[in-house]
This record gives sequence, C-alpha cells and structure tokens, in this order.
Amino acid sequence: MTQQLRGIAALILVVLVWGTTFPAMKDLTATFSPVWIILTRFALAVLILSPFLWRAQRSDLRSGVLLGLVLFFCYLFQVEGLALTSSNRNAFITGLNVLVVPLLGILGGRLPERRIVFALVLAVAGLAALCWDGGAWGSGDTLALLGAFCFGAYVKIMEIRTRTARRLLSVTAAQIGTVAVCAAVWLLLREVPRGVGVLEDANNYWRYIGGNLAAYWPNFAYLGVVCTAAIISLQVWGQSRTTANEAAVIYAFEPGAAAFFGYFWLGEAMTARGWLGAALLISGMIVSQWNTESRPAAALAPE
Repeated sequence: MTQQLRGIAALILVVLVWGTTFPAMKDLTATFSPVWIILTRFALAVLILSPFLWRAQRSDLRSGVLLGLVLFFCYLFQVEGLALTSSNRNAFITGLNVLVVPLLGILGGRLPERRIVFALVLAVAGLAALCWDGGAWGSGDTLALLGAFCFGAYVKIMEIRTRTARRLLSVTAAQIGTVAVCAAVWLLLREVPRGVGVLEDANNYWRYIGGNLAAYWPNFAYLGVVCTAAIISLQVWGQSRTTANEAAVIYAFEPGAAAFFGYFWLGEAMTARGWLGAALLISGMIVSQWNTESRPAAALAPE
C-alpha cells in the first residue's frame, strides 16, 4: 500500500470516528449541560497533548488561543443545538460550514464561482428535504446553523494561521487548552451556584456533577482521548499524505457517518426524503470543495 493510500485510509477512519461524536454528545445532553460536555472533553484532550506546549513558539501559542476562542463558540452552538434536535440533522447542518468561506468572499465583494452557486443550490435543496422529512425548522437547527457559520470562520482563520505555524500540534494543543479554559470560565460565571444562602444548592450541584461524571466516564474518555487527542494526530498524519481534494471529499461524508451511528447508537432513523436531503447536502459540500489544492491541508479540518 502506497503512502497516499495509507493517508486516505487514515482519513476515512478519522471521519468514521468523527461521525460517532454527534450521537455520543447527544447522549450526554440528557444529563449534562453543553458546556460541561465541552469542558470535560477538551480538558482530557489537552492533558494528552500538553507535551506539545513545551517550548512552543509564542506565535504558535497566539494562533492557538485565537483559534480556541472561536472553536469554543463553534462547539457551544453545536452542542446547545444537539440538545434540541436529532444528532443526524445537527450533523448535516453543521456540515454546511464548508460553504461559509465562499459566502464570506461574497460579503467581501467577490462574485462566487459557478461551482459555489451550484453547491449552494444543492445545499438549500438538501436542507429543504431534511426539514420536510424531520419537521419544521426549530431553534436547535438555528443553533446548529450558527455553529456552522462559526466553524466556517474558524476554518478561514486556521487557513491563514497555519501558513506561518512552526509546529501544527503546538497550535492544536494551545487551541484545545483555550477551549477548556473558556468552558471553565463560562461555567463559573453562568452555571455554578454562588452567593450567600446557596451552600446547600452548591453541594447538591457538585454531588450531581461528580456522580454523573463517574457514571459517564467511558463516554467522556472516548470523546476526549479517542475522538479529540488521538484522532487529531491521525488526521495530521493522514492529511500530510493526501491532496486537498481527496481530504475534502472524505470529510464531506462526516454527516453521513453521523447519521449511520445515530441510527445504531440512538435509534434515530431517516426516511427516503431525509436521505435524499443528505445526499444533496453531501453533493453540495463536495462541489464547493473541489479544485482547491492550493489551501493548506490543516485548513480543511471540520473539527
């Protein structure tokens, strides 16, 4: 097997594992707030990737902090949306982030290429079919769409920052650590009981969190260790051995993988109309990303 085929196989495995994160996080939203899920997942991941912060260049750390701030809001919208809609629908809407970067170009006064217009038509038709299949557009879908826009901005910033990065894994570790810190601050300011007369509430709160963290530690270990730390390393290795087109096409099937695992994990089924919408969305993603070899490979990462 050639190095290129090994890289393609690695990225297929990456997409399959990424597909499991949607039902895995959806499963946890019944017990934990979205920010607790984000904090625990990324805190575990940064512990594993912390060696890459040792002697990291300041420029890499600055890039990681900036990316981490944007990534925190990506996941905040995504997981908040997961609590209000199905995991497969959330995954397909989140996948629209690949169309955000071309749309940002339109706002900047640049006319879109014909393939982008065609991709948008496919994506809108796909969304219409999904909504026809799974019910009217709801607040969970709006949050997922906000997450998609944040992911699009994140990809654009990453594209710029990775061109000057000294060590990509240092940037990755810094951004994962920043997400964990942002989640901790958010919890302290908005969720953790505080003030006079809330001691009993605080004790009950921490007993609830501690008991459920102990009960769901395999889920968090899987999300933090496997889906974040290990898969990011495999992704970097795989993308270094494939072209941008190959990576983009493989990544476009992440929502399909999420729908597949959502069926077996959560019992979420899709009708023929839903799968038609999914196929149209995936086609739009592939069309939007085709013929873009000039981008850095790291800029293609949906995660």
